Amino acid sequence: MHPFASYVLRSYYRATGWNEDNLYANLTRSSNAILDFSVPRGLHLSISKSPNPLFNTSYSMNAMPSLNGSVGYIFTSCDLDVKSSGAVRFKDMIERFKVHDQPRRPEGKEEEWLAGERVDKRDYLLYGRLYLPTGRLDALYSTRLSATTQALVAAISDPRSTLSADRRSRGDNVSNVMFSLQHDVGKWCTEYTWSAEDGMWGVRVLHNFGRLGHPVESSTDDSSNSSGARARQRRVDEEEATEGGLKGRVSAGAEFYISAKERSAGVSTGIRFTTLPDATPPSFQLPPSSSSPLSQTSPRGPPSQPPTTITALFNPMMGHISTAYSARVSHDLSLSSRFDFNVYSYDSEWTMGAEWWMRRRPLKGPAQEDIDPSLPSIAPSDPPEISVPGEVRGVVKARISTNNNMSLMWEGRLKKMLVSLGVVSDLSSRSKPIKAIGLELSYFSSE
Repeated sequence: MHPFASYVLRSYYRATGWNEDNLYANLTRSSNAILDFSVPRGLHLSISKSPNPLFNTSYSMNAMPSLNGSVGYIFTSCDLDVKSSGAVRFKDMIERFKVHDQPRRPEGKEEEWLAGERVDKRDYLLYGRLYLPTGRLDALYSTRLSATTQALVAAISDPRSTLSADRRSRGDNVSNVMFSLQHDVGKWCTEYTWSAEDGMWGVRVLHNFGRLGHPVESSTDDSSNSSGARARQRRVDEEEATEGGLKGRVSAGAEFYISAKERSAGVSTGIRFTTLPDATPPSFQLPPSSSSPLSQTSPRGPPSQPPTTITALFNPMMGHISTAYSARVSHDLSLSSRFDFNVYSYDSEWTMGAEWWMRRRPLKGPAQEDIDPSLPSIAPSDPPEISVPGEVRGVVKARISTNNNMSLMWEGRLKKMLVSLGVVSDLSSRSKPIKAIGLELSYFSSE
């Protein structure tokens, strides 16, 4: 489950039109959501408040196995539509499998003029969290320098008194400041980073093959223009696809980093294949339009091809190869598998995982919006009946690997509170088969 701070950050990206899914660091996000989900440890409580659209506060406490807590504050320059835990869309709070929309060039903020002078300002986000009783401080500053450029500054300050004696003798210092500059033009996305603690420089590049998606149509356009734009977008997808097999697009990227302090370097490369969305992209960049027939997803039939993501990563210096295959095999079930192999040590690991969405009983009722107005009129007493998917009430995630580790987690909503319950087991240990078990409760309000 996303922490409240992560939910606010994603809301900020959505409000400013920034696509975080077009980064090389998020190349394997779809498979990681199923195979690398985080199971809560012990008892964790979180309470957050959004008194106004610009300011948010968060308080958390870990009651088991040790007692500690934290206090966080978030301030943004733009109004955010932050929902309460009882009204927020449940899937927005869960890291889940999804096929992302075609990359698009980010659009800049509309210019604001007053008395012949430009008065609009850059959007930014400020975040800080203080951990008690250790006194550690985390901070983040994010700002848009232009329509296609974003800068981030992340900092960690941890008092040296909390370090052990052996770490002090080695000169270790967990305090650090990292600068990041991201440049996204849709087809290309580059990221430059610098870490002050070890003097590390890094470059990440991601290239999307094929054509870019069309710009988002404004809400003032008529329904025919909106429908035509979506139809044109789908024809572009079909032109890019190859005959036979899965139809999709390919993205490839690489990263290179070098540390002056450690006198070491690293490099990795990756490739991703994703199927094309059928008619309605799942991305927030294209809001659904009730006037466009293509924007309505029919629950009566399966998609023309299963949503699928295939990724491969290779680190030539470490000799590590990782391949993953993820697909949504039904409306509520997604499966994923990953194979890791090292060409130097011949060590390998196979991980499998599943994600199952739990819903309430499906509802049935008339679908007036699905009736074609060009067809003969139908009596109001005889409307067509369709099965509407029930409301999501939870998700179950499970994974197991060849190293005998198994994890199981349930996430759902009880009244107005979000709940996560998970367990980690070691199948090879008879004395201690349960490695960890945890419960996380999260409540936040915007009233």
